[in-house]
Amino acid sequence: MPNPTTSQQKALLYGLAAVACWSTVATAFKLTLAELDVFQLVFFSTLTASLTLTGTVAATSGLPSLVKDLKEHWRITLAAGLMNPMLYYVILFQAYDLLPAQVAMSINYTWAIVLSLMAIVFLGQKILAADIGAAVICYGGVFVIATQGDITSFGDVSLAGIGLALLSTVIWAGYWTLNVADKRESLNGLCLNFLLALPLSLLACLLFSDLNVTMKGVGGALYVGLVEMAIAFLLWSRALKLTTNAARVSNLIFLAPFVSLVIINQLLGEPLFVTTFIGLVLIISGLLYQQAMHRRLRA
Repeated sequence: MPNPTTSQQKALLYGLAAVACWSTVATAFKLTLAELDVFQLVFFSTLTASLTLTGTVAATSGLPSLVKDLKEHWRITLAAGLMNPMLYYVILFQAYDLLPAQVAMSINYTWAIVLSLMAIVFLGQKILAADIGAAVICYGGVFVIATQGDITSFGDVSLAGIGLALLSTVIWAGYWTLNVADKRESLNGLCLNFLLALPLSLLACLLFSDLNVTMKGVGGALYVGLVEMAIAFLLWSRALKLTTNAARVSNLIFLAPFVSLVIINQLLGEPLFVTTFIGLVLIISGLLYQQAMHRRLRA
């Protein structure tokens, strides 16, 4: 009989490993976007993730399971693949291209609030005062980050970048809302999404850019595709399967943005704005408040 203590310890280790991966990606995005444009990065990172995920499926459930899932669930594969990775990463990378890494990264964490609002609209879930309060707190944090403390001006922060960062949270939340109806095994589903997006990302790259890239840029795209798009997902999925306390593991994700700020400062040399820290604390506080209120209601 499995030891629940050992299982939980393994889950926490897998969860922390996933958080370590996610903590580096904001810096990796910025460094790679200095070498590649958005469409080049989307294509080469999608290619890397596709190969990694396909290899993982082949080693576990087997490639015939991919064919079976595609035949049975091609509609949701098409919709999900267009959203993630194709549309989501084109928009997200463009936001990172226009914004300081710390700003884009912080705003990205508001997707959980968007998800809860989408669940109310599309899944018929009851709206709670806690949802409204959490949204006010989180978007108050976004406002602090965007204005850098000057409520009369957005200073040097790109309004287009802010808009794209917020739009990326809508796409990501929409993707997870769609997942409610997804009957595919999670690894197979993600793999099929990337395989579908691969030719689309190549076409977009050829239409709006080219394949003339530097080795340094390709190296960055390999890291993004491997770590952000593939390995982090595999580690997090393993953590959730092993855990005896899903809430405890899920809350590890809130470590990532603060570790990410340190990495951004040290590797990118971005001076950390006090307003970024304040805004990020507000965003995380809003998310934790929402979680706590929902748990209290379920108790």
